Amino acid sequence: MTDFPHLLSPLDLGHVTLKNRVLMGSMHTGLEETGDWNRVAEFYATRARGGVGLMVTGGMAPNREGGVFPGAAGLFSAQDIANHRMVTDRVHEAGGRIAMQILHAGRYAYGPECVSASDIKSPISPFAPRALDEAGIEKQIADIVTAAARAREAGYDGVEVMGSEGYFLNQFLVRHTNKRTDRWGGDYVNRMRLPVEVVRRVREATGSNFIIIYRISLIDLVPDGSTWDEVVTLARAIEAAGASLLNTGIGWHEARVPTIATSVPRAAFTWLTARLRPEVGIPVITSNRINTPELGEEILAGGQADMISMARPFLADPDFVAKAASGRAAEIAPCIACNQACLDHTFAGKISSCLVNPRAGHETELTLSPAAQPKTIAVVGAGPAGMSAAIAAAQRGHSVTLFDSADQIGGQLTLARTIPGKEEFHGLTDWFATMIAQTGVTLALNTKATPDILAPFAEIIIATGVLPRDTAIPGAETAASYIDILNGTVIAGARVAIIGAGGIGFDVAEFLTQKGESPTLHPDEWRREWGVGDPALNPGGLTAPEPEAPARTVTLLQRKPEKLGRKLGKTTGWIHRAQLAAKDVTMVGGVNYERIDAQGLHVSFGPARDNPTLIEADTVVLCAGQLSNRTLADQLIAAGRQPHIIGGADVAGELDAKRAIDQGTRLAAAL
Repeated sequence: MTDFPHLLSPLDLGHVTLKNRVLMGSMHTGLEETGDWNRVAEFYATRARGGVGLMVTGGMAPNREGGVFPGAAGLFSAQDIANHRMVTDRVHEAGGRIAMQILHAGRYAYGPECVSASDIKSPISPFAPRALDEAGIEKQIADIVTAAARAREAGYDGVEVMGSEGYFLNQFLVRHTNKRTDRWGGDYVNRMRLPVEVVRRVREATGSNFIIIYRISLIDLVPDGSTWDEVVTLARAIEAAGASLLNTGIGWHEARVPTIATSVPRAAFTWLTARLRPEVGIPVITSNRINTPELGEEILAGGQADMISMARPFLADPDFVAKAASGRAAEIAPCIACNQACLDHTFAGKISSCLVNPRAGHETELTLSPAAQPKTIAVVGAGPAGMSAAIAAAQRGHSVTLFDSADQIGGQLTLARTIPGKEEFHGLTDWFATMIAQTGVTLALNTKATPDILAPFAEIIIATGVLPRDTAIPGAETAASYIDILNGTVIAGARVAIIGAGGIGFDVAEFLTQKGESPTLHPDEWRREWGVGDPALNPGGLTAPEPEAPARTVTLLQRKPEKLGRKLGKTTGWIHRAQLAAKDVTMVGGVNYERIDAQGLHVSFGPARDNPTLIEADTVVLCAGQLSNRTLADQLIAAGRQPHIIGGADVAGELDAKRAIDQGTRLAAAL
């Protein structure tokens, strides 16, 4: 008897039965644009071997004007079809099924040829779209239908028609972007004409034994978005037009409400899927911030959905389903929804990967093959770099001992998981503990490694992390470090000045302004803080945000005369800035730190040190950077050893778990 009877039960779609209720949702990885189709095929085949019921590819453009960026991949030629056939053949050989997402970006297309319902520029693009005429609309429909037919020819089991997240079809649906007065605009029957016609003609072109998923926006989170009655009306019309499945879409890309970041509560939007499900006769898929088999099982058992879509969890662990099915759920590497190596990479034009699993997207070149000659390896430092290196080395057959002077594993992760909205780091630390035990790593906590202790080991990996930088500000000895604040050694007063506005400074500000438990753990409170309402009452689901009053008065400062938080994550930085603004945090750039005394923090401005100002504070917190902790490494080098130095011990900077885990894994793969 499985622990997940609903999650692992088959789903009959009529012409085909999916082996379980798990969908790997669409992710644009950038792999298709590399032209290395073996690499693309292996990415998907790895997940097929991991047992997922159905996968959806990243968005494929139906034409040049609809691509998310110039040169975006699509099925435009016989060679494209042959390339994609490599992917579908490999997936089918692995026992999987795969659908191709057809993504027309509309006004989100990052190029001057973009088109939409009306000529209204998106706030997240510099290009104003051209409003389509009747012939232009017909061309877009025909191109989408052609893409679906080519997908079938390329061996795909189905397609997903992207109708949510503010892309092309979604732009026709709402008054926010559709100002037309012809048969494609005005009342809702006209505004929904385009997606319904697309699905009807895709079904006509592909036949009855082909999966058609329609990605429907359940809550737009933009002004003048769809009402709930309109969502239901569209869902029924899409079903009648021939869709096999309805997949949940949440929020437009331009929405000022986070929908998939780690601070969003788990399963925050399944209530909408549960409401839609009884309105239609085809299976409904739920999505967004679902990252464990236990949660998926609970959602299905409660009748909230027929299928669970998880995208990034399959970057974190391609064997998610296989591990759940074989009683190894604790070994599933968790998606922490950080966006750092997936979405941030996508928007930077890099190949998407995963902070937790750097092999994601790199399956053909970052391999953990059995070691030809097993060695004894010492790893010093049980933070993310050291733990990753130790686990990967042990998986290859090396004999590994992991040392740390602390009484627990985690390193800087133990601080990160105290931040409101970063509770997923608890699960990551638990997973590291499970894998250390499962791979047979010898764990030596409360142990200060010395050159003598390390002498017997063939290889030594130094992952000793960072130390807070000395600021040299007069009076700094009276201030608290971020470590003191986050581990509870120092309890801050009512007025706080934070020196340093990098990622750590923002984290400390969020920690100090939060009252009680994080809203991430309380979905109703989170929705109230961000202004997420009911689309049955508010078109688009937006209401006025009602943030809780801050626990303290906080001033966040930096030396650089630029916008604070400019270097935070591409897809999450705006969330952190908005959260602090909602907590009335004062943000000040371009300061000189003069001194710290009993009154607070004294600063001045500019090269001339003008306008001396006192920032009254009961507590001053130092978040002014880090230095590599290389003492042990230097001792070993002086003694004639050649240790491998990784993580913060190698390069100090912002606490970068992504780089640390990647570096540790790659080193272990090479030893």
